[in-house]
Amino acid sequence: MAILEFKNLCKGFGTGLQRREVLRNITLAVEEGEFLAILGFSGTGKTTLINQMAGLSQPDSGEVLFKNKPITGPGPERGVVFQSYSLMPWLTVAGNVALAVDAVHKSAGRAERAAMVDKYIAMVGLSHAKTRYPAELSGGMRQRVSVARALAMTPEVLLLDEPLSALDALTRANLQDEITRIWQADQKTVVLITNDVDEALLLADRIIPLTPDGTLGTAFKVALPRPRIRSAMNNDPAFKRLRADVTKYLMEVGIASKVAETRHLPQVTPIHGTPKAYAEAAKSPLAEKYLEFSQLSKVYPTSEGPLTVVDRFDLKMKKGEFISLIGHSGCGKSTVLTMAAGLNEISGGAIKLDGHEVRGADPERAVVFQAPSLFPWLTAKENVAIGVDRVYPRASRAERQDVVEYYLERVGLGDSMDRRAADLSNGMKQRVGIARAFALSPKLLLLDEPFGMLDSLTRWELQEVLMEVWSRTKVTAVCVTHDVDEAILLADRVVMMTNGPHARIGKIVDVNLPRPRTRKALLEHPDYYSYRAEVLQFLEDYEHGAHKKEAA
Repeated sequence: MAILEFKNLCKGFGTGLQRREVLRNITLAVEEGEFLAILGFSGTGKTTLINQMAGLSQPDSGEVLFKNKPITGPGPERGVVFQSYSLMPWLTVAGNVALAVDAVHKSAGRAERAAMVDKYIAMVGLSHAKTRYPAELSGGMRQRVSVARALAMTPEVLLLDEPLSALDALTRANLQDEITRIWQADQKTVVLITNDVDEALLLADRIIPLTPDGTLGTAFKVALPRPRIRSAMNNDPAFKRLRADVTKYLMEVGIASKVAETRHLPQVTPIHGTPKAYAEAAKSPLAEKYLEFSQLSKVYPTSEGPLTVVDRFDLKMKKGEFISLIGHSGCGKSTVLTMAAGLNEISGGAIKLDGHEVRGADPERAVVFQAPSLFPWLTAKENVAIGVDRVYPRASRAERQDVVEYYLERVGLGDSMDRRAADLSNGMKQRVGIARAFALSPKLLLLDEPFGMLDSLTRWELQEVLMEVWSRTKVTAVCVTHDVDEAILLADRVVMMTNGPHARIGKIVDVNLPRPRTRKALLEHPDYYSYRAEVLQFLEDYEHGAHKKEAA
């Protein structure tokens, strides 16, 4: 029996020429006890859809029903967990959960309500933190409080609006397990909004994509047996087949819809040939030990004594090699990268690039951060030109413009060069950041979670943009990431770091997959899932305390 139902629902915003239709003719039935995942990307109307279910917004036409009755506003039978935590900062964990318990169970006695609070806090594994305030909690812990608060309303339907997207991979995996356990224990109906294909496959009974034109796409039934163990699923032919089918579908539908927004990288030779200045900057007498990390260490002073974050990190890279650096949050990945950039003082050991020791920041080492840090009042072209003017002081103005426009065109911004950064989407801003880095003609490209803040489709697109531009320059590159698929897709070698403190290299995997690479081709390559299993196993071992055994 359907517990939630949409009938020809339409919803838009604005009037006249500014009108934008977000949801179009949505017809959907959610069965009682079902775990449904709505899979889509930024701007496709996912949050608008869940707001209709929550009663936080009303449709322009059509209707949304709960147990055959129209939803006219919020109700305790529908608990909502949003991407942002929305906790009361002046209340403890117990106090925040008690707000929901007191609202729904007014007739219960004080001791009974206190027992309920304890029960829901325990369900999300926070009994040890019940007296702590939100400011004293990690992002993952705050989101657990949000889940506990929603559960305390004893809803019949749990609505989850990308609740895990801002969390690191390990915290996200742990909360996914919590949500599965809670769903199986209470057999609640759950609707999850997500842009993560693996998350949808791990949790859901059914996946329905929400397409960029605001309609529902082809539904995928997830008939994988439960419990779904991540490491086991990686070797399951049915999982691999379904994962490939969903990914290809989303890429085809999503990328087709973006053609009107920005140009794709052209298949022909661009109007701007490779700048002469780049060819000059790329020359080097060294090849086999172009970049050397020698017994690198980083120690921070603390009130309890020195804290060694990175301990004897040792790595040699060839000229033109692409390395992915992966590990759990807090393992020192970004610390290694910022030391290589000259933005973080080295405590011990040394870094040599092209035979010279790294000291301080220098444009020969270009960095792309998670947030691109553009000047919002300048155009895309002007943001890139700032670095180019410094790097090519002897080049003519026309030659410098040649460099700027060549790379902006390469990242698909040929028709948006003169738009102000403030007017660009997050994905377009990150394209400018990538173009700016390559335009410096660096000896070393450093990428620190460059796509971590973007939705999956934009991330997939920009990974391929990055690979396309890198394949033309063959710049030596190090990319910090927590995304296993991204690490394998980009790299010649995946370097895995042990957990901190005293983090170091735990394992290196050579990725012998053909280039040029695309996500579609990788999903079909017979060796891809073997590499994935090897990296996942390392991360799983360190999640469960391999670092403690190693130190013993």
